Amino acid sequence: MPLRRLHRIFRPDGRALILAFDHGLIEGPARGMEQPQNTLEQIIAGGADAILTSYGTATRFATTLAPLGLIVRLDGGGTKLGTMGPGSLFYRVEDALRLGADAVAVSAFPGSPAEEDTLRTLAQVVGEAHRWGMPVMAEMVPGGFDSPAHYRTAESIAIAARVAAELGADWVKVPYADGFLHVATTCYVPAVILGGARKGDERQMLETIRNALDAGAAGVAIGRNIFQADNPRGMTAAIAALVHENASVEHALARLRPT
Repeated sequence: MPLRRLHRIFRPDGRALILAFDHGLIEGPARGMEQPQNTLEQIIAGGADAILTSYGTATRFATTLAPLGLIVRLDGGGTKLGTMGPGSLFYRVEDALRLGADAVAVSAFPGSPAEEDTLRTLAQVVGEAHRWGMPVMAEMVPGGFDSPAHYRTAESIAIAARVAAELGADWVKVPYADGFLHVATTCYVPAVILGGARKGDERQMLETIRNALDAGAAGVAIGRNIFQADNPRGMTAAIAALVHENASVEHALARLRPT
């Protein structure tokens, strides 16, 4: 796999702060995404390394996003107006290449009724992408979105992450759980943690990131907890301090609320 594209996403320390900004595919103009330009500018100024986003955002805000590594989501599912399903492939690798993408992303749901279909899609995308020298991020969600708690254990997440590695994904985006060391040490590609719904408690979120990094996570792919924050630039800077400076939670909070 050509390292040039991966180096647009992961810094020399092997870690990445990825802004997840693909929620518009499901939620439309979600809070914080109504007018993307200003939000994106704040997050870039805060120190994000890369963005995971839709074909449309990557196209219409190409100039703004130029400083970031670009990960284009190829799949999608139902919107909030209907019923969210397992999703299907909307775009091809060639579409992402035309946008100058550095990687592509697809989701898979081990343990869900759509397990086999989503894993087959992941495998097909990996095969196609690697023919073009394009890295693939696999978003692995055991049981599917809104799955019961027993799917969100370190053991379940470790299985999902390792399956993605076995299928050829270059790195994985997974939920965090206590015991994340088991995930990081049994998945032989980098694992970044997703943020999920906005938590509201900034300290708690930063503590979770600190714990994940200490357990071997290679970074984060966080959306709502950044772009819905009261201060998106400050929140990005706080997370960047954790990811790239090995800062303490207290130091990160100081970045969020500079004195």
